[in-house]
Order: sequence, then C-alpha cells, then structure tokens
Amino acid sequence: MQWLLRITACIAFVLAANVSWSQNDWPSKPVRFIVPSSPGGGTDVFARLLAQALTDSLKQQFVVENRPGASGNIGAQAAATSRPDGYTFLVASNNSIAINPALFRNMPFNVERDLAEVSRGVTAVNVLLVSSTVPAQTLEDFIALAKKEPGGFAYGSAGTGSSPYLGVRMIEEITGLKFTHVPYKGTAPAYQDLVSGRIQFMYADIAGALSYVKAGKLKVLAADRKTSLVPEAPTFAEAGWPNFDSPTSFSVLAPKGVRPEIMDRFAAEVRKALTALAPRLEQQGLIPVLDTPAEFAASLAKERAMWAAFIQRNNITPDE
Repeated sequence: MQWLLRITACIAFVLAANVSWSQNDWPSKPVRFIVPSSPGGGTDVFARLLAQALTDSLKQQFVVENRPGASGNIGAQAAATSRPDGYTFLVASNNSIAINPALFRNMPFNVERDLAEVSRGVTAVNVLLVSSTVPAQTLEDFIALAKKEPGGFAYGSAGTGSSPYLGVRMIEEITGLKFTHVPYKGTAPAYQDLVSGRIQFMYADIAGALSYVKAGKLKVLAADRKTSLVPEAPTFAEAGWPNFDSPTSFSVLAPKGVRPEIMDRFAAEVRKALTALAPRLEQQGLIPVLDTPAEFAASLAKERAMWAAFIQRNNITPDE
C-alpha cells in the first residue's frame, strides 16, 4: 500500500508541476495572430498594435499572419482548426465571428464549437460619411436629398456582409429608402471614389476616413458614439435615430481546447495591453473593451442573434 501511495503522490506532483510549467513557461516560442483580412485594415492595425504590446510585455515575439479571402472565412477557419497549444490565436472583426454565421449557409467551421472567446478587444467608432460634393450638412439634410432622388445615391462597401454594407442596410430599414450598392475590394479604393464624388456616401469607421475629413474632402454627418476625433459630429441618437446600432469590433479568440491556465494568463495579458494601449487606440477611433472571456462570450452570443434576425428580416444573401 505504501508503494501505491508514493506512486500516487509522484503522479500528483508531476501533474501539478506540468500545470505550473505550462503557465509559467508560456510563451516559450513565437505566438501567431491570424488576421482574416488584408494588411492595412482596421483588424490588421489593431492586431499589430496588440502584437507589439504583448511582444514587449512577455518578451516573446507575437507575429501577425494575414489570411484574407472568402469574407474572412479562410483565415478564421485556419485559426479555428489550428493546434490548440496557445501559440495560434485569431484576431478578427465581428464580420467573421458574428455576421458570417448568419450570412453563409455552409460555413467551413462552427464559431461556437471551434473557437473560444478571449476578449472583445476594441470597438470602432463608425460614422456616416458623405462626399463634399453632396450638399448636406446634417443627417436630416441627407435623408431629404435622398428622398428626392430614389435610388440615385450610391454607397461603397467592402462587400455584402461587411460592416459598411450592413450599416447602410440598417439605414434603409429605418428610412424606407433604397440606395445603390457599389462593392469594393476593401475600403481604401471606396474612399477614393467617395472623395471624387463617384459614390455619394459610406458608413465606415472613422480611422480610415479621418485624413479626408480633416482635409475637408469628406463630411461626417453622424457617429455611433461621441469621439474627440470629430467632436462636432452628433451621435445617431442625437440626430434622431435612437435605435440605430450597427457595431464594428476587432476581437481575440483561440482555437477551442487551449489549456485553461494559458487562456487565463493570455486573457489577463490582453487586458493589460489594452489598458496600456488605450491612448494610441483612441487616436485610431478604437475603444478598448476590458471584458473577461465569459463576458465576451455572452455579448457575442447576443450579437450573433441580433445579426441573424436582421439578415433574415431583410433577406440578405452573400450574392448581393
């Protein structure tokens, strides 16, 4: 019996030591952030700021790997099916994890089954932008002009299901108007056409448009929240749309199955990094969300349900 007790004690010691080693030794090699979009976009900007902050604090390299395509599904699937060893994470917009599951009938992975929430990360400040060629100074002006030219106002987006697209579809639902959709391969070329007047407006995050706004080439008619970047812009609620809510966020997730002690430490390190990065993020129109994995999981479930209902109610399909 004594030998059995000794063996049991040794096993317990080894297991405890292994848990302690896993937590204290991690990360012992470079950590990969898969970003399911091209370099230069909001998700990529956030991922690189976070990766550098974690590299500095944990003394191990965090690298960003861009895997764009299929509306974000290619990169998200690569992260979801990667080895759950704590060395691969997903940094994605809510398009990949909240909108696509409702938009695509045959998703190549299951967000709820294959991914574990770490942090909401940041939310972006979204604004309604019009070209300087549009004679509107307020949201009310813009809607009045659009009513005079049914279907005559065109907007740009990064494609069906993207936040700029869904934001305008929500405006259509509120106003009963119909606008002409012009899809682009990203928001950068869309801004060029917006500045030139080839398209009339966009719903987009403020960071990418700020230089054009400051140069007087674009006008902000409303924002989804107050921001010091465009302090004169009213919120949609202040402009008369209290129920308008088309959010954009850039979040951190892990393949399901990462050891709890690594997940706990990583989530804590992400919160610390977001706190330290807050001033720089806010200059990009990004607001840190200092939530726990459980809080993020609950809010993401609600958001998925919201988008599923909206997409079904408006008969939105990926082919639009």
